[in-house]
Amino acid sequence: MMVAVIFYAIFQVLKNFTDFLLRRKIIRAGHFDTAGILDQKISALTTESQESNKYPSLKWGLVAFFGGIGFIIIDQMSPGAVGNQDNYQNFMHNSMLPFGIELVSISLGFIVYFLIVNFSKKK
Repeated sequence: MMVAVIFYAIFQVLKNFTDFLLRRKIIRAGHFDTAGILDQKISALTTESQESNKYPSLKWGLVAFFGGIGFIIIDQMSPGAVGNQDNYQNFMHNSMLPFGIELVSISLGFIVYFLIVNFSKKK
């Protein structure tokens, strides 16, 4: 995972640098109108992201809410959480079930946000 993140970061730095060099070369050649082509791609991406993210606090509030519900479910499902501490630690360390419950609950938060935004667009 770290290797992928490092390569992606290097790719983004090189892409931004080569776009800068290309834009500078176009402007030096005197083609000011074609230098805006690169800006149009960037502005189109930013307007799409602004339209899709109208309610950022709602999104992260729902994700935190459903994440908390996932933690509550994990705590309630753990065997012997009150009496026997060894069973609780084995459940948490040797099982992938807590991770699955948490990921499902966080994804439910994103799905609820998606449905709320889509229903608000239709109105």
